Amino acid sequence: MKLLILTQKIDVNDDLLGFFHAWAAEFAKHCAKLTIIALGAGEYDLPENVNVLSLGKESIKNRQSAIGNRQFIKRIKYLIRFYRYIIVERKNYDAVLVHMNAEYIILGGLIWRLLSKKIGLWYVHKRVDWKLRLAAKLADVIFTASPGSFRLASNKLKIIGHGIDLSKFNFAPGIKSGNDFKIIYVGRISAIKNQRLFIEAADILINQKGIKNVRFDLVGEAVYQEDAAYKEALVQKIAKDRLQDQIKFIGSVPHKDIAAIYQAADLSVNLCPTGGMDKAALESMAAGLPVIVLNKTFAFLGDICENSILEEASAAELADKIFVLMNLTPPERTALGRRLKDKVFNDYDLVKLINKIIDGLSR
Repeated sequence: MKLLILTQKIDVNDDLLGFFHAWAAEFAKHCAKLTIIALGAGEYDLPENVNVLSLGKESIKNRQSAIGNRQFIKRIKYLIRFYRYIIVERKNYDAVLVHMNAEYIILGGLIWRLLSKKIGLWYVHKRVDWKLRLAAKLADVIFTASPGSFRLASNKLKIIGHGIDLSKFNFAPGIKSGNDFKIIYVGRISAIKNQRLFIEAADILINQKGIKNVRFDLVGEAVYQEDAAYKEALVQKIAKDRLQDQIKFIGSVPHKDIAAIYQAADLSVNLCPTGGMDKAALESMAAGLPVIVLNKTFAFLGDICENSILEEASAAELADKIFVLMNLTPPERTALGRRLKDKVFNDYDLVKLINKIIDGLSR
């Protein structure tokens, strides 16, 4: 197969999108030729059969920095490059896979249909807008991770799980430093990620229950302007609750280094609402790290550990479940970690996922 992939960014050092570098490398194993058009590109190391083409937006995180005419001109330049690439490279691909950004299908769908290119869309998010509705009509096949991560009815839909690079997340229980019980939350600082609930649970455990040997680390950074305002409100709450010594903002960590963050922690918390499957929760499981989630898409966790999934967005419930998992014995913790990793291996392995996508695009 000769495949064209359109994605947001190719950069092994990116904290949010660095995971796609491993996806690209795995796709390359199945393709005679792999062409990637990315909105921006940074550092990458991919096989010789991969050609990366950037639309020119190398700093994805600064997407709100340009305004007015300057922003308009940049968008026109991206658009010109986009059409030039998909036309000039047309003999180098037989099928197209659009990763998350439905607007690429709106822009290129009719051209790809005229060129008889099969069009696939990977989409994992609860949001449904007109762009997604139109892209779904133009696509030949749609891939998603779970029933709740694509919320349009379509006979084109294939629910195929997610893709975690298991070679990166080694099962290593017991690799910890210090005497404090370390709880991490990995993800962009944003209201939708609900880090405030994380801080409220910390307040209950530390200030109300008197538990002092615990540390809460927020791993990630604010990306948008509204995220920055949300982070500032969190900082103020931490100060008001006198939790500066127990709660730390670690900042962004390149995805290639994130496995060490999981392996140095005792518990991972993810408070995204029900919808798309957040990779951070699956990566925690892949590292054998006990996890607590709010997202009901992870309902299967209830069969592995009843304290791994919240009934509602309640700080009191979160604090209670953290307390239970803090008090697991080392053998209990190791056994739980093994069950979590096995679940990811069986259902969310990157190698298996890419095989399913290639199969879906080949039919």
